[in-house]
Amino acid sequence: MATYREAKCRLCRREGAKLFLKGDKCYNGKCPFEKRPVAPGVHGAGRKKVSEYGQQLREKQKVKRIYGVQEGQFRAYYERADRMKGITGENMLSLLERRLDNVVYRMGIGVSRAQARQLVNHGHFTVNGKKVNVPSFIVKAGDVVAVKESKTSNKYFEGIKAAKAGNLPKWLEFSPEKLEGKVIALPARDDIDSQIAEHMIVELYSK
Repeated sequence: MATYREAKCRLCRREGAKLFLKGDKCYNGKCPFEKRPVAPGVHGAGRKKVSEYGQQLREKQKVKRIYGVQEGQFRAYYERADRMKGITGENMLSLLERRLDNVVYRMGIGVSRAQARQLVNHGHFTVNGKKVNVPSFIVKAGDVVAVKESKTSNKYFEGIKAAKAGNLPKWLEFSPEKLEGKVIALPARDDIDSQIAEHMIVELYSK
């Protein structure tokens, strides 16, 4: 995707919510959004009431920024979700959660989705024993995601081995010692902790 070169914390301020784009910085007192939770710009604090369309658009932009995808990709996820059985909005979020870069992030190997995407791009991972360097690769239930054996001695991954397993979503397993995880189920709506009103996105695309 195209590289966003401005301060990522401006995106959180623009969307009026913490998007957790900067890893550890988002969890300590240095988070700019906590210091100034208003939209960027001279008139950020005096924004007028947002229309229904504006709210729907902002919700879409927020989710795109959380997962780091562009408009074309995001629209494709919506269209694919719409063809699937079940609730379109929940299907769309499930597809986004199943992106390989997000799985690496959820396993705690990357401190942010951006870092996880970079690690995948650099060819550090395998899925079911085969090298995959495409961040948008969609995993399935039963897939095993692991750090390539030739990369396990890397200093960064050695640090992951020494760390304790974090709070994993219930649809994932991960062993820091083995640097290996497994998708034990498809993510359900309750497994996604981000504050997302997916029905607003569906309404926007349905117009």
